[in-house]
Amino acid sequence: MSTKDFVEKDYYKVLGVPKDATEAEIKKAYRKLAREFHPDANKGDAAAEARFKEISEANDVLGDPKKRKEYDEARALFGNGGFRPGPGGAGGTFNFDLGDLFGGAQGGGGAGAGGFGGGLGDVFGGLFGGRGGAGPRTQPRRGQDIESEVTLSFTEAVEGATVPLRMSSQQPCKACSGTGDKNGTPRVCPTCVGTGQVSRGSGGGFSLTDPCRDCKGRGLIAENPCEVCHGSGRAKSSRTMQVRIPAGVSDGQRIRLRGKGAPGERGGPAGDLYVVVHVGAHPVFGRKGDNLTVTVPVSFDEAALGGEIRVPTLGGPPVTLKIPAGTPNGRTMRARGKGAVRKDGTRGDLLVTVEVAVPEGLNDKAREALETYRQATADEDPRAELFQAAKGA
Repeated sequence: MSTKDFVEKDYYKVLGVPKDATEAEIKKAYRKLAREFHPDANKGDAAAEARFKEISEANDVLGDPKKRKEYDEARALFGNGGFRPGPGGAGGTFNFDLGDLFGGAQGGGGAGAGGFGGGLGDVFGGLFGGRGGAGPRTQPRRGQDIESEVTLSFTEAVEGATVPLRMSSQQPCKACSGTGDKNGTPRVCPTCVGTGQVSRGSGGGFSLTDPCRDCKGRGLIAENPCEVCHGSGRAKSSRTMQVRIPAGVSDGQRIRLRGKGAPGERGGPAGDLYVVVHVGAHPVFGRKGDNLTVTVPVSFDEAALGGEIRVPTLGGPPVTLKIPAGTPNGRTMRARGKGAVRKDGTRGDLLVTVEVAVPEGLNDKAREALETYRQATADEDPRAELFQAAKGA
């Protein structure tokens, strides 16, 4: 379709809607006409097929707000092929060949012609993909999402790490430059008119959009299919990527990296990369959210009399904690700022649980001291409250 044909076609009339129709009205009109003239419902009817293509072409422009705006501006400038001067010009309409303006004839290039060249190229560039291009554009196609897995050590998960990931995905075929045609010249699919999608009625006034079965959603058909990708335009490719895993990830977490998936087609955006993280165990530390945990053994006298103990930290120097006198077994204390890294860069805490260590063997001096302690506390029954509570219940 030439630029002149495009400007002269009234897409509003094709869909039977007014020029101020809303997006919903345009969509409704298109669906109704598409069901009526769809090739599947009019097998062997060339006129219906041509009408369906015309309807699809109109919807491709009016159904896209950006294209519709450009189309309306172009129609306002060149209604039915004629130029209407602004308020400063003389009255009337001056008709001329639009083909000359859009690159058909270069002669007589006065100031007027030159003045319109750049601006009109911008207006029609969005509709045709270039100055004076023919036919509807095939739609950009987003690349596939890729999912991968990575196993991190406990420390890497807490601190963050950059890891290599080897991924396999569908990339543009190098043999045919992603066209699917070994000569590099595929044609626009006549069924979906390059959109890669077709609509079908589902009853009740609704319609569903499916990938075009003839071009498999590409919008293009290869007359001479590439021997490597068999006309798909995509081939399996492997690549290694350095991926930064943020600090503070947890086991089983799924991380989304935008735009790191398979490349798109025809200028479409790349897909996303999803990385499922597995975290190994640590022999000393555990984790609760943004906090790290550690169990530290203390002696009986430290728990009973109090004192100070040194506690290891993950990847840093030890910290010293004060044990209050009479600290019971299993009590948890907090070392602030020694935990896992949060999203805002701050750190959680290290939760220290004390565990009273009972010695397996005693020398004579230690045994004598404990016997003396036992005699000194013989009147105290640590289980008295337990029996009292059991009796009361």
